Amino acid sequence: MRKYFKSIVGLALAGTMALSMVGCGGAAGGAESTEAPAKAEAQVSDGGKVLNIWCWNDEFQSRFNDYYPEVKEVSKDKSVTTLNDGTEVHWTINPNENNNYQDKLDDALLKQADAAADDKIDIFLVEADYALKYVDSDYTVNIADLGITSEDNKDQYQYTKDIVTDANGAVKGTTWQATPGLFAYRRSIAKDVLGTDDPEKVQEALADWDKFNAVAEQASAKGYKMLSGYDDSYRTFSNNVSAPWVDGTKVVVDANIMKWVEQTKDFTDKGYNNKTSLWDDSWAADQGPKGKVFGFFYSTWGINFTLLGNALETPEDEGGKLEVGNGIFGDYAVCEGPQPYYWGGTWICAANGTDNSELVKDVMLKLTCDKDIDKQITVDTQDYTNNIPAMTELAEDPDFGSAFLGGQNHIALFAKTAPKIDMSNAGKYDQGCNEKIQAAFKDYFDGNISMDEAKANFETAIKEQYPELTEVVWPE
Repeated sequence: MRKYFKSIVGLALAGTMALSMVGCGGAAGGAESTEAPAKAEAQVSDGGKVLNIWCWNDEFQSRFNDYYPEVKEVSKDKSVTTLNDGTEVHWTINPNENNNYQDKLDDALLKQADAAADDKIDIFLVEADYALKYVDSDYTVNIADLGITSEDNKDQYQYTKDIVTDANGAVKGTTWQATPGLFAYRRSIAKDVLGTDDPEKVQEALADWDKFNAVAEQASAKGYKMLSGYDDSYRTFSNNVSAPWVDGTKVVVDANIMKWVEQTKDFTDKGYNNKTSLWDDSWAADQGPKGKVFGFFYSTWGINFTLLGNALETPEDEGGKLEVGNGIFGDYAVCEGPQPYYWGGTWICAANGTDNSELVKDVMLKLTCDKDIDKQITVDTQDYTNNIPAMTELAEDPDFGSAFLGGQNHIALFAKTAPKIDMSNAGKYDQGCNEKIQAAFKDYFDGNISMDEAKANFETAIKEQYPELTEVVWPE
């Protein structure tokens, strides 16, 4: 789903935006890098007639069109949004698959200095796993240079600011969403296994990993799987590591990652999972009416978009109609699970060279710092937004709840979990290390290779992806 970009060699920026290749040891031949090429100081201006926004799907486009107050109309094909002052917003959407989005974005940023005014990128979106690649380059603009102050974003969760803060302390982006994670479980299965579907009682049963594993054994005895596949619990472990993935040129595999390996091998051997992988058809089917899986680790976007979609889009429920009575709608609930974690998130970055600095500032302020707008997004979409007072109000509202979750106020649990998110161990190598470690151990989980062979496969894969990393250290 998320891929790193490949170093672009042999291109140059003209004038004051001259290119200086960094990262990946200057490797050519398609070696992947964690850094965008650096360039000179920020250059922004105002008065452009076209606002160019780059992203990988239509999520931000829908938020913009539905909630940015200055939107006047949207073209039938949704490629152009017209604002009240006549400015046209042009959307460039390049899917993530096979590194497509980042490759095309990187190429366009390299050509930004020479692009015609109406073709310059003004805003581009980044995800948590590769945010630092752009944040630590000069292709992103300090939001303070746009006029956004610490007072403006004081109500945002601190971790959402930390993840887009560069090495010099400059905040280089902002987001309308926070993404704390929970454990979403089937009420009917919980009743059969635990005798209750009450979120507080289920949480007591799953409050730590030892209890979680014990419930997996109970669920298996009743004919259920605790998790769908190998990767389901990964983020909960990887978000609770004791140090970053990389120290100098060493990849340091945290003991908590190996706890995930141990649990997943145990679950696979004992039949506590269904041997699926994230995003595959079997994994999605396990979330629907015929699924026999106790639950899924999901963050905010996952519950109200992915889980809900997978639960409803079945042959028995053509078109994914949102109707109670298909055997699954209302049969999910959420609890905190064994450990706090986060998963995902999308950040808005201002591109260096934008000629719409005032408009970019206004978009950021309205969509990420306006309490009323953020609260309405959550009311309408059930997504969790990045405004603490707004989310606190909904968390304390006795009338607010999710029909999909049987009326439960999941915002209350997200509000409880979000302040616990710790980004201190995040780094620019996270995406590659997370992807490669999961891939390397699947054959081990299935019993096709040994632990040592799985480790060797990870070492080979990570060194191929990041040639500048020369050693992998495993916990004792």
